[in-house]
Amino acid sequence: MKDTYKDLIYLLSCAVNGITADKARTETMDLEKLYTLAKFHTVRAAVCISLERAEINHAEFHEAYKKAIRKNIYLDMERAAITEDFEQQGIWYMPLKGALLKELYPENGMREMSDNDVLFDAGKRKQVKDIMLAHGYSIEGENGGHHDVYMKPPVLNFELHTALFGKGHSEVFNRYYADTKRLMRLDDGSKYGYHLSDEDFYVFMTAHEYKHYSNGGTGIRLLLDCYIYCKNKGDTLDWKYIEEQCKQLEISDYENERRVLANKVFSSESFPELSENEQEMLMFYLTAGTYGTYERRIQKELNKQSKTKFILTNLFPSVGYMRNSIKFVDKCPLL
Repeated sequence: MKDTYKDLIYLLSCAVNGITADKARTETMDLEKLYTLAKFHTVRAAVCISLERAEINHAEFHEAYKKAIRKNIYLDMERAAITEDFEQQGIWYMPLKGALLKELYPENGMREMSDNDVLFDAGKRKQVKDIMLAHGYSIEGENGGHHDVYMKPPVLNFELHTALFGKGHSEVFNRYYADTKRLMRLDDGSKYGYHLSDEDFYVFMTAHEYKHYSNGGTGIRLLLDCYIYCKNKGDTLDWKYIEEQCKQLEISDYENERRVLANKVFSSESFPELSENEQEMLMFYLTAGTYGTYERRIQKELNKQSKTKFILTNLFPSVGYMRNSIKFVDKCPLL
């Protein structure tokens, strides 16, 4: 394994466990390569915290850390303002993923945010669009699928979901989450804000991660999220319930392997002994980056079908795929 990979894991472990990194070791690190890798995985802020605890200053890391703090604050403020409008207009909603996970990290800004994900009442899509436009957002991804993307310069990005999974995702996932409301619990002091139980949140974050992992791959940040979540809540979780839900979702093996790996990798500043399968899984995370890679997606598809079928599928995609991807096809299916 490359030294830069080990350096990244070491500094992330130090950051989330409150350990001051060894200064002599950090002084020998190639910070330019480390910065590129940390950016690839959207973990520059956490790495910066470890470096600065060891009195190692790097301008690009420091700037990324400051931007992460500012962006998290902006996203929180915007989400509060927008969901207040949802409350006023009787639209139920539920924040997802990073907006909640970042609160479990030991320092503000340590867990970088890419966007705000919020699930909302699919029957109120037009009202939600009007609210977002009134807040100065432009809609970037209105394609009739299971989420719309809203942007406001310079850094604000919302993904507003009408469902947790959509067309093109696992049928098992779609069936399980077809009635998400059965899992949702009303927030204290709110009429329309909801949350998942700690167990159901963990199951969903695992399913969401597996969606990426089994397609184009996903980066080390989600493995770190797993460690942080289990470190904070693991002793109070109903693991029997979680195991039952993961069996229904057909992700039991992945859940266990990923959780064991996350604990091994991040629970100590010393790099652990890993089995051959664990090393392979870790390298899959380390080489995928935050959003996976196009090459990984192609390889996964080629593994599922012949090269000829892969080419034909991409030359002549299904009507459902075209409807989700191109607006005018949905209006005129004959095309």
